[in-house]
Amino acid sequence: MSRLRSLWQASIQATKRALAGSWEDLMPPNEKLLFNFNSKDEIKRWHLYSDSELGGLSSASLEITDTDVGAPLTGVFSGNLSLDLNDGSTWRMKRSGFCGMRSKRFDGFMDLDSYDTVAMRLQGDGRSYISTIYTENWVNSPGQQEDNSWQAFVYVPKGTWHVTKIPLDRYLPTWRGNVINSNLEMNPSRIVGMSLSVNAEGGVPGAKTGPGDFRLEIDWIKALRS
Repeated sequence: MSRLRSLWQASIQATKRALAGSWEDLMPPNEKLLFNFNSKDEIKRWHLYSDSELGGLSSASLEITDTDVGAPLTGVFSGNLSLDLNDGSTWRMKRSGFCGMRSKRFDGFMDLDSYDTVAMRLQGDGRSYISTIYTENWVNSPGQQEDNSWQAFVYVPKGTWHVTKIPLDRYLPTWRGNVINSNLEMNPSRIVGMSLSVNAEGGVPGAKTGPGDFRLEIDWIKALRS
C-alpha cells in the first residue's frame, strides 16, 4: 500500500514539474528586440519623410555610422529643420519644420500584447523627439484608410547614451499630430509600424527648439515586460 502511495505521489510531482516546464516555455521573454541598427540592412526597413513632400525645405537622412573596425555600428537620423517654403508652392501648409523616419509596414502584425514598455538606446542632441506606434485602423471611421497613431515624447540629454523607457499606456492617440481627446486604448497585438520624428517647434519643456540641424543616434529599440 505504501508503495502504491509512493508511486502516486511521484506521478503527481512529475506532472507538476512537466506543467511548470510547459508554462515557462509558453511565457514570452522579458524583452523582445524590435530594431537593431548594427548593419546597413537595417536601413532597408525604414523610409524617410519630411515637410519637403508638401512644399517645405526640411531634409533628413538615415545612415549607419562608419566607425573604426571593431567598433559597434549604430544608426544616425539627422538633417535640417526649416520653417521656410518653396517659392511658388501650391500647398497650404499649417506648419512646417518636421522630419521623420518610419518603419516600412510589417508583413502582418507585430504582437506586443505580452509587453508593457518600449525601450530605446539613444544619443540625442538636446531636442525632443516623438515616438509613434501605428496600429490597425479601428478608431477612425470605416472609410478612413490611415493607420491609427499613438505618440509619446522622447527626450535624451545631449552627448550621452541613454536608455529611455516609455510605458505603452503613455502613448496618446493622435490624428495628424494632434492628440485625440477621447478615452481610447491601444491594441498592442495589432501594430503595423513605428516611427521617430522631430519638429522644429513644441516638445518637452527645456528641450532645444527652432529651425536648424538635428541629430539622433540610435542603437536599438526593444519591447520590455516588467
